[in-house]
Amino acid sequence: MRSKRQRDNAGSAAGLAYESIRDRIISLALPPGAPLNEGDLTNDLGLGLTPVRDAIKRLALEHLIVVYPRRGTFVSEINLADERWLTEARVEMEGLAAELAASRAGIEERRAIMSCVEALLGETHQLRINALDTEFHRLIYRAAHNPFLEASLNQYLNLSVRLWYYCRDRLQVKTSDCDFHKQVADAIMAGDPQAARAGIVGHLRQSSADLRAVM
Repeated sequence: MRSKRQRDNAGSAAGLAYESIRDRIISLALPPGAPLNEGDLTNDLGLGLTPVRDAIKRLALEHLIVVYPRRGTFVSEINLADERWLTEARVEMEGLAAELAASRAGIEERRAIMSCVEALLGETHQLRINALDTEFHRLIYRAAHNPFLEASLNQYLNLSVRLWYYCRDRLQVKTSDCDFHKQVADAIMAGDPQAARAGIVGHLRQSSADLRAVM
């Protein structure tokens, strides 16, 4: 039987493998359709084979990787039609998450969301804006204090961010989009669930419209 420290270390390695491979897929460093080799990933990440295999299984469940028997493991292709379905799901679920965050978040969680938005308001670089926007969403999911909602939304966010990377060369940097972020952060700080929902829904619909305009 493994000790608690061994279990924690194994969990940390699996989490690190998952996040590392996930981020490479999302950013298109591992492009759609690319073959994945467990040995190469193990050497590249400096991790054991077990955490890499666990990460691949998890990413397959999240539709970022596909495994074909007798053919191999590949990065999932991108289907632009998914954007509509992702937005439909995210509008409803993130609206709920924002409401819950406004009601349930601790003071440090509220401050973290506001700090993220303040950094976003002062940023002009496209990739950094996207990174801060992604962090903003993940902070809200965590602050909702519903692990099932958080897990589902993180999965949808990963797919949405990959679509953004796929289209980013045709997208313009729009600082006005940050108005929605500020509205959400202000509402969460004030404990106003309805205003938080309205802000996040407005942000998601605007982002969806911007993406569809360049697809």
